[in-house]
Amino acid sequence: MREAIKFTFIALFIVGVIICIIIWPKYGFSALALLLFGIGIYDLVQKKHTILRNFPVIGHMRYLLEMLGPEIHQYFVENDTDGTPIDRNHRGYIYERAKHQNETHPFGTELNVEEENYKWMQHSIYPAEKLDTPPRVQIGGPDCKHPYSASLFNISAMSFGALSSNAVEALNLGARAGNFFHDTGEGGISPYHRKGGDLVYEVGTGYFGCRTDDGRFDPGLFKEKAAYPEVKMIELKISQGAKPGHGGVLPAAKNNEEIAKIRGVKPHTKILSPPGHKEFSDAEGLLKFIKKMRDLSDGKPIGFKLCIGSRKEFTDICEKMVETGIKPDFITVDGSEGGTGAAPIDFSNYVGMPWEKALVFVVDTLNAYDLKKDIKVLTATKIFTAFDVFKAFCIGADVCNSARGMMLALGCIQALRCDTNKCPTGITSNKASLRRGLVVADKWKRVRNYHQEILNDFLELFAAAGCSSLQELDRNLIYKRVGKELKTYEELYPTMPAGSALKQHIS
Repeated sequence: MREAIKFTFIALFIVGVIICIIIWPKYGFSALALLLFGIGIYDLVQKKHTILRNFPVIGHMRYLLEMLGPEIHQYFVENDTDGTPIDRNHRGYIYERAKHQNETHPFGTELNVEEENYKWMQHSIYPAEKLDTPPRVQIGGPDCKHPYSASLFNISAMSFGALSSNAVEALNLGARAGNFFHDTGEGGISPYHRKGGDLVYEVGTGYFGCRTDDGRFDPGLFKEKAAYPEVKMIELKISQGAKPGHGGVLPAAKNNEEIAKIRGVKPHTKILSPPGHKEFSDAEGLLKFIKKMRDLSDGKPIGFKLCIGSRKEFTDICEKMVETGIKPDFITVDGSEGGTGAAPIDFSNYVGMPWEKALVFVVDTLNAYDLKKDIKVLTATKIFTAFDVFKAFCIGADVCNSARGMMLALGCIQALRCDTNKCPTGITSNKASLRRGLVVADKWKRVRNYHQEILNDFLELFAAAGCSSLQELDRNLIYKRVGKELKTYEELYPTMPAGSALKQHIS
């Protein structure tokens, strides 16, 4: 607040000086000289900034450029294909579909098709007829009483608190209009989630919304929330891609009274989700907790979400599934490239298995233990385009989700201010002055449009590949450049025969 007042005062003063120079040149230049002299004296005597002590007045240019650096880079330096985390071409792709604008691209690809890791899909000279409506996926194993028919593309986990109330409401209204699901994120179910869209209720390590005073799981509160008619599935978050093994972070500046009440925590404090769960500490404990949640929810689909770290730990879970007969209805696979509003940079950069390898590993391991037939694989990490969805299905996913794609559909400009409560679009800010810019009545339509157009684009790719059933998608349809060779994903990641791990145990 003090910074805002200071910059506002300085800006008004400078504007006043400029007006004086134009109207009364004599006094205007005197005021400017006095201003610069005062700043110079302050810079010389202050002890906090070395640059300003050594270079009074002009040293401020360095801080000004540093402050504007991300915007200068995004708008004037980066080209269409090399921006990070999301390049300009992908941002434009999402904006155009969300706004129902021009969805074609002139003059050919801007990608280097000879580049290492370039990926492409195989088409057929005998394309199939395009489907009129996208297929849906039934989620619910043998122990599920209330299976759910899911869209192929949905809203990935983002909590109220990490997102503003306006953003959450717009997402949910978009999900309602487009008939796809909205993952609540681990921050609990807010009133803004309950606008008619289908919900996946995510329960994280902090058990927000279903926790005791000492931060443990509260079965009674969970049962109450799980019974909401909007809640179609429940997802137990073990870890997420951007910060696996660390837990979530809600800065104190964003934790207001409303958010704290929904989460069951103290307001205006920094909220840390524990790195791990208190209710279990091994594979068998995880599966028993899954069963407990299924029983408390009266048989709604239950799954867990994780970023792969130790391969052995996931294999142990699969072995326990076979041994105990307890299986989740779905598993959500996140990659280390996943997004977040706040995480330590080392966790974002160096912890966890990247998405492609993780998805392949999970699908193959489930197949090896003959579990894939009962467990659907959901996935989310930088899935923005129809080709991203097509590739994920070919690898073995059943459902795709997107978080940052949906944020861009809302109007996110990748300002990278998510953790400061100063998001200029009001998507990740709880400040009323910024939140008001996000007009729910307009933005929910963009969320619906983006979902609709992604699936329409997917059906066109699907037909171009000569496919008419999701079961026809496999790893032979996707190619990757490896060195000087082009290899199919089947060559790179041979499909694991169903039950092969069980046969090895028997032999």
